[in-house]
Amino acid sequence: MRSIIFTLLLFTGYFAFSQINTPRVSPATKVEQMVGLTELKLEYSRPSMRGREIFGNLVPFNKIWRTGADNSTKISFSTDVVIAGQTVNSGTYSVFSIPNQKEWDVILYSDTEIWGVPRDWSEEKIVFSSKFSVNQIDKAVETFTVSFNKLTNNDVSLNISWENTSVDIKIEVPTKSMVEKDIQKVLNNNPKATDFYAAAVFYRQENIMLYKALEWMNKAIEMTESPKFWQYRQQSLIMAANNEYKNAVEAAKKSLELATKADNQDYVKMNKESISEWSKKF
Repeated sequence: MRSIIFTLLLFTGYFAFSQINTPRVSPATKVEQMVGLTELKLEYSRPSMRGREIFGNLVPFNKIWRTGADNSTKISFSTDVVIAGQTVNSGTYSVFSIPNQKEWDVILYSDTEIWGVPRDWSEEKIVFSSKFSVNQIDKAVETFTVSFNKLTNNDVSLNISWENTSVDIKIEVPTKSMVEKDIQKVLNNNPKATDFYAAAVFYRQENIMLYKALEWMNKAIEMTESPKFWQYRQQSLIMAANNEYKNAVEAAKKSLELATKADNQDYVKMNKESISEWSKKF
C-alpha cells in the first residue's frame, strides 16, 4: 500500500512541476511608433486564416468583434489625438469593431483589462466610435495585421488588414501646436544657433511662414563659426522655397564644396541636381 501511495505521489509531483512550452495559436505583437512628438503603442494578437473564410463567417457581420484574438487589442496615445473629427484624450483604450461588407464601426473602449468582448458591455465606456470605409485588396492577407502607415509629422494611418479586407483610420496628432509653443518659448529666451536652425527646418518641412524660416536660417548661419554642408543645404532649400533661386544656388555651391571635402556623395548628388534645376530659374 505504501508503495502504491509513493508511486502516486511521484507521478503527481512529476505532472505538477512539468511544463511544456508551446507557441500561441495567435502570437502576441507590440508595435511602437512616434508620430511627430506623439508616441503611439499597439498591442494585439495575430490569428491566421488557415484556409478559413473570415469576414461574414469566422468574424460575423453586424456583431462586435475584439479586432484580433485573445486579449482585447489595445492602443495608447501619449498626447490627445483627433480621429474622424473627434478628440480622444491621451491614454490606453481597447479597440473593438463591427465589421460589415462596405464599412466598419470602429470603437475605442476605456476598459482595457479584458479578454475579448466583455459580457457586461457598457455604452458609457465608449470614448470613440465612427464608421470607416472598407477597401478590398486583391492579394489576401493570411495573418491579421494592424500597422501604422502613411506617416507624417502630423498624422498617421492605422491600417487593419485581413483576408481581402483593409480599413484605414487616420489619426491626427498636435505636432504643429506643440512645436509652435516650444519655438516661441525658446526663441524668446536667449536662443542658440541650433535653435534658430531647428525652427527654420521645421517651418520649411511644414511649408509655413517660409519668410520667417529664411530669417531664422540666415541667423543660424551667421551665429555658426564654421557652418556644415547640411546647414548650407537647408539654407539653400529655404531660399528656393522663397523663390530666391540665385541665393539658393550660391548656398548650394557652398554645401557642395563642403560635402565634396567630407566625401558625402548623397549631398554631392543632391546639391548638383538642385544647382542645375535652380540655375534655370533666374
